[in-house]
Amino acid sequence: MIKAGIIGASGYTGLELIKILSKHRGFKLDYIATSQGDNTVETLHPSLTSVIDIPVEKADINRAAECCELVFLALPHKASMGFAKALLDKGVKVVDLSADYRLTLKNYEAYYCPHEDKVHLQDAVYGLIEYYRQSLKNTHLAAVPGCYPTAALLGILPLIPYMDTASPLFIDAKSGVSGAGKKLTEKNSFVHINENIFAYNPLHHRHAPEISEKIEKIHGVKMHINFVPHLIPATRGELVSIYGTLKEEIDPLEVLKAHYKDETFIRIRRNPVDIKSTAGTHFCDIFAAKNGNALFISSAIDNLLRGASSQAVAAANLMCGYDEEIGLPDISSMP
Repeated sequence: MIKAGIIGASGYTGLELIKILSKHRGFKLDYIATSQGDNTVETLHPSLTSVIDIPVEKADINRAAECCELVFLALPHKASMGFAKALLDKGVKVVDLSADYRLTLKNYEAYYCPHEDKVHLQDAVYGLIEYYRQSLKNTHLAAVPGCYPTAALLGILPLIPYMDTASPLFIDAKSGVSGAGKKLTEKNSFVHINENIFAYNPLHHRHAPEISEKIEKIHGVKMHINFVPHLIPATRGELVSIYGTLKEEIDPLEVLKAHYKDETFIRIRRNPVDIKSTAGTHFCDIFAAKNGNALFISSAIDNLLRGASSQAVAAANLMCGYDEEIGLPDISSMP
């Protein structure tokens, strides 16, 4: 078994990683760390009491490199790149869940902050499994996409060749509150989010350039992306609705079915998708319809799993020579 660790285990994505890796038959979870340390898994995440008994240490690069062959970084952007650089230099494989290695240098510095690891940035492989599978098998650094780009790109990429790419693309995205993280703010407090829904950073969210960049990399076309995210009064789950313009007559569902016919964790639905059917799983459910040349695509994922932790594990599986599907959750939490 390959020795693995998690740095940044206190958040929701860290919790999901612990849950998956503690039952994974190819990885031995030997190291769990947070910025503070001095804890146990059951005090950090009470739901794991009597499930796993590993001390929670204060994050330390030398200790992580000593314990692990591969490390998952569930850290905020900017904080992640320092750990990644040092671990990679010590020969440890890294799966990064932050934004630090997802974008080109130009786009990253335009929307985030100055990058401190330009050398490894150029070697990072984007962790959208269905499109970068072969490259992930040969990398030491995977940059896992966030939930919004994952759901949007999986829905739209197969249909780009049939679209009028000169027309703008509108992406309306709705996520459960867990996507905002554990830190309490006025907007994600129960009083504000309960029986409420609202947009944030409309048309200026920094996931828009990520979506645009990957469309251009995969299809060689530039599209104007109008991206509007919303928080909804749900714990987890994400529904993305995409509106575009077709340039030719197609059946979008048949295109999707043909494109993803060999993908176990992509389900093409003949009826509109919902977030409950994918909650607790690695699945991405996709539906599409058209009215004349108007195209509608809808995709649903679990924002903490396919949008973060299970996608990170799928990337790690490929990086370590395992079957991609090992350990990935496939039973939803319905009802």
